[in-house]
Amino acid sequence: MKKKDVITKIRIRGTLYEKDQLKVAFVMLLPMLLATILLFALPVFQVFENGFTNFNLTTGNKAFNGISNYKFIFSDVKFGKACKNTFTFAFFKLLIETTLALAIAFLLDSKIPFRKGFRAIFFVPVVVPLVASSLIWIWFYDPGLGPFNQILSVLGLPKCYWIYHEDTALMSIIIFSIWKGIGYNIMLFLAGLQSIPDSYVEAAKVDGATSLQVMFRIKIPLLRPIISFVVMIGIINTFKVFAEVNVMTPKGGPLYSTALLVNYIYDQAFTGGKMGRACSASVVLFIIILGLTLIQKQLDTKKTVDLG
Repeated sequence: MKKKDVITKIRIRGTLYEKDQLKVAFVMLLPMLLATILLFALPVFQVFENGFTNFNLTTGNKAFNGISNYKFIFSDVKFGKACKNTFTFAFFKLLIETTLALAIAFLLDSKIPFRKGFRAIFFVPVVVPLVASSLIWIWFYDPGLGPFNQILSVLGLPKCYWIYHEDTALMSIIIFSIWKGIGYNIMLFLAGLQSIPDSYVEAAKVDGATSLQVMFRIKIPLLRPIISFVVMIGIINTFKVFAEVNVMTPKGGPLYSTALLVNYIYDQAFTGGKMGRACSASVVLFIIILGLTLIQKQLDTKKTVDLG
């Protein structure tokens, strides 16, 4: 009679796993672990490390200089302006884009003519290459020949200098960015609305609820997870904006009025060669995004608990 093989089991966090299963899992996960370490963990560590050095990309010199880079960026007028521009950009883009996307999604979810056509029209800007659409909008914003000023002239309104004046440049970038990204949020909200069971709406209407009450008491609360996701991704994406600003308003625009934090980091690293300062600014940007994301998540959790 053959002796039965002994199966060795290991307990991990209260759960028993066979030793052979853990070996197979480790082998399967090893490529991903190596990729994560080489492509994420090490670069992040190097950014934090370089933030405490005077690393110069042009000369290659690199020496420890403590918190000198952080002292410099927090006293730099351009960094302060880039922070202000970034928060302004993020606030207006998130507020306007999320509100408009939700409103349009409700319209497209209702029975209106040419719904499929409107869905395609709203989503087209999302798939258009960013640089190509930025170049097209530069022409739209042209003070002399641009269609926007031609429309203002027909309406008898004074022309606007759009991206060519410090007072309107940042808002012009915000308008373009909303046009470019709103279609994606509309599709997310529309998918959420169409996943709401009809029985919920029918039951509310039987109880005498109006269309507005159904919207605010049934549909929007059920859309809370998607709204939370859209806001969280929006926070991350708005603080990473770079290409449209760099293409439409090079060098930060008139009087540095459109420069965002990523543009400031790029200028420090590749225009000035001050990689150490750029890494310090990158760490600050990371902390800002992490902090805002955690605050948003905490607020959303609190609202969910209150509703429960």
